[in-house]
Amino acid sequence: MASFPPPDNVPKDYEELIRLIHDRHDQMSKTYQKISVYLTQNPNDVAVHSVNAIAERCGIHASSFVRFAQALGYRGFKDLQTLFQKRLATAAPGFEARVQALGSELNTRQDRSEYGFLQDLIVRDIASLQGLLEDISQEDLVRATDILFKADTVYLLGQLRASSVVELLRYVLTMLGKKCVLLDAGGGLATHMARTIDENDALFAVSFRFYANEVVSITEEIARKNVPIIAISDSSLSPLAKSADVLFAVPEHDYTFSRSLAAPMCLAQSIVVALAARVQDDKESPRIPTVTGT
Repeated sequence: MASFPPPDNVPKDYEELIRLIHDRHDQMSKTYQKISVYLTQNPNDVAVHSVNAIAERCGIHASSFVRFAQALGYRGFKDLQTLFQKRLATAAPGFEARVQALGSELNTRQDRSEYGFLQDLIVRDIASLQGLLEDISQEDLVRATDILFKADTVYLLGQLRASSVVELLRYVLTMLGKKCVLLDAGGGLATHMARTIDENDALFAVSFRFYANEVVSITEEIARKNVPIIAISDSSLSPLAKSADVLFAVPEHDYTFSRSLAAPMCLAQSIVVALAARVQDDKESPRIPTVTGT
């Protein structure tokens, strides 16, 4: 990392800090990039935990976090952490208390039974779902709905774990009567199918760590054609971020052998419900038809 701002010009709030991290991310070392991703994905944890606890969760030595903060112009990590604490303190009323209560419940859990694992997953998913209310903006939801509503065809792209999200989107969009095409990796034709997309269509891409190469390359290629792109990913530093017209960053947490899809699924459904309200001209009770419905 080089050419960082001097101490008297360091970011003074969380949003400014995140913009700086985005600007510098590509020039950072691998260690600093990993720290950047952790900070952007886990702002609440960064606000309430010590640098040693944060470093342990990230798998990087605490001294690297201190040097990272100093490279950005701060005297130490504590000064950088203050911005995260201010962000949490100014969140929606009661949000900070909910975060702390959930953290306390997880830290004190002793039940290692099958039911205990269920309880653990539910508590963490509740935290992720509540996070959507804090992190997802009305403006982005409106823009995403506009893109889907105006598109002649919605192309859906997602592989690995993200395939479950785009399969759900294909089902609900089809039942809503919206023309959509799944860029299926099967047969090796996804890239070739994507080349039929034009500016009257839209791409809805979903990808999480470790990002599927074909998903990233297709998204970048489609962006060069000025096709509107909606993306759901796990970080504002995701490789999809530069290509997306609307990016929904839904942080993931490595708390089990398999990261949960509860929040991305909920977000995807909410976007399609908003679309249904437009298509059906019914904001009161939009409905997604079902195969067996009458």
